[in-house]
Amino acid sequence: MAKTAIILFNLGGPDSPAAIQPFLFNLFNDPAIIRLPSLPRWLLAQLISRRRAKVAGELYGKLGGRSPILPQTEAQAAALEAALGPDYKCFIAMRYWHPFASEAAAAVKKWGADRILLLPLYPQFSTTTSASSLGEWQRAAKAAGLTQPSTSIGCYPTEPGFVAAQVALLREALAKISGPVRLLFSAHGLPKKIVDGGDPYQWQVEQSAAAMVAALNMPGLDWQVCYQSRVGPLEWIGPSTDAEIARAGAEGKALVLAPIAFVSEHSETLVELDIEYAELAHENGVPGYHRVPTVGCRPEFIAGLASLVHGAKYDNGTCSSVGQRLCPAGFAGCICRA
Repeated sequence: MAKTAIILFNLGGPDSPAAIQPFLFNLFNDPAIIRLPSLPRWLLAQLISRRRAKVAGELYGKLGGRSPILPQTEAQAAALEAALGPDYKCFIAMRYWHPFASEAAAAVKKWGADRILLLPLYPQFSTTTSASSLGEWQRAAKAAGLTQPSTSIGCYPTEPGFVAAQVALLREALAKISGPVRLLFSAHGLPKKIVDGGDPYQWQVEQSAAAMVAALNMPGLDWQVCYQSRVGPLEWIGPSTDAEIARAGAEGKALVLAPIAFVSEHSETLVELDIEYAELAHENGVPGYHRVPTVGCRPEFIAGLASLVHGAKYDNGTCSSVGQRLCPAGFAGCICRA
């Protein structure tokens, strides 16, 4: 049987205090993040990374001085390999810290893959995440001389396994609460101008939430999609998670909060949601604050990823989990052009 290399893409994170500033520089020097010409972007990335390194160091200090995203992704890779069998091997390509796409490409070449599947661990597509990672992979693969047939799964916002994994976690959390409760689906935010420019991320996040609410089948459920992690002076998509927490407090609603766009734990969940937003909920009189874990290695999610692998066509194209364009025609940033 053909040997299939599966490239799992994720953001990455610093693996030591010394890595924090270079990680931040790599993040802000990405043209998908700061959309400026190369020289001003490089200068701005230097400035921002130096200014934010101390605050980020305090944040990662709460996590033992490093991000947990790589070991979590390694666990997902091992679970997926176990589900697929010996003819499949997972390789991790982080965008802003080791292992980079170039390291993954070298490992794929050494292993001798017959075909390659590109699988971002971002269920919802964005030009700032999946597109950036896939573009970096293409450069790394070309430099490594990889010419095997490949395919890319650009997005899977309503993939049944992903939805089922999140719904199982939601049911566990909702069952523990009595009294008025609101379910918040919190996703990482984006500047509004990126979405207005045709990025389908917000639309896909809303599709994920709607699919999960439908699967929960709880008539009258109070729920809302919101967005976290806003930085800088630009207008961001909303409503913001912190504003929704304050609203819940004013209305006397307990909160169940699900990080709908993250599939592994990292600083935005373990610090922003678990510490900062929990404190905000307490300050605003929210009667109960319950954060749902990410899907991680839930068997439903891993089975869903395996289903995506088995359904791949290896036609050197990129498309959604349903094999065709998922986004409405108005989204110019969709990875499926047709």
